Amino acid sequence: MTTDLLFAIRELRVNNIINVNHLDIKKDKVTCITGESGAGKSTLLKTLNKMITPDSGEIFYKGTSLKEIDSVQHRRKVIMLSQVPLIFPGTIKDNLIMGYKLNGKKPCDDEILKQAIHNMQMTKELHEDAGTLSGGEKQRLALARILLLKADVYLLDEPTSALDEDTEMMILEYFIREIKKKQASLLMITHSNTVNEQFAEERIYLSQSNGQ
Repeated sequence: MTTDLLFAIRELRVNNIINVNHLDIKKDKVTCITGESGAGKSTLLKTLNKMITPDSGEIFYKGTSLKEIDSVQHRRKVIMLSQVPLIFPGTIKDNLIMGYKLNGKKPCDDEILKQAIHNMQMTKELHEDAGTLSGGEKQRLALARILLLKADVYLLDEPTSALDEDTEMMILEYFIREIKKKQASLLMITHSNTVNEQFAEERIYLSQSNGQ
């Protein structure tokens, strides 16, 4: 396998949803995943994150089979964010530092946390209850949380679906600019043609007929 590959997928079968014979995903790229409803886009991301184990086939991450990689360590490097992000009970600050706790890292100071939510166009304070946030604010809080963690790979499932298009483009432009500085890779499911056209460096289309 060539050294520029992030994931190499071979003969992958998952729950009669995904049927992918051969798919290479390049590292250091923004890859947008589009396709039909029910074609397995979210399932694909979960297999790359080791949240779902394939029925058959194999996935290689940077040349090493996922079967040989510790799941917890893998998820600390390859972070996934669902379309409806997990928001923990407590304040905005509690949610931001939870990412550090789960990844075994020391939290940043409050000024960095404040800047993180400001960068996501949030006019909120760290002490405010995260449970009162709107759907779009929760998505932005979750994006701020994972961006603080400096992962190698970000797997995002429609991360800005609750935002209006102008805010969506602004948030994604900032997010992508920041991960590029860290030479991280991004795989993102989107139903937005605008997002796909604006940001995709690589594209994957999934269909119900064959999963790819």
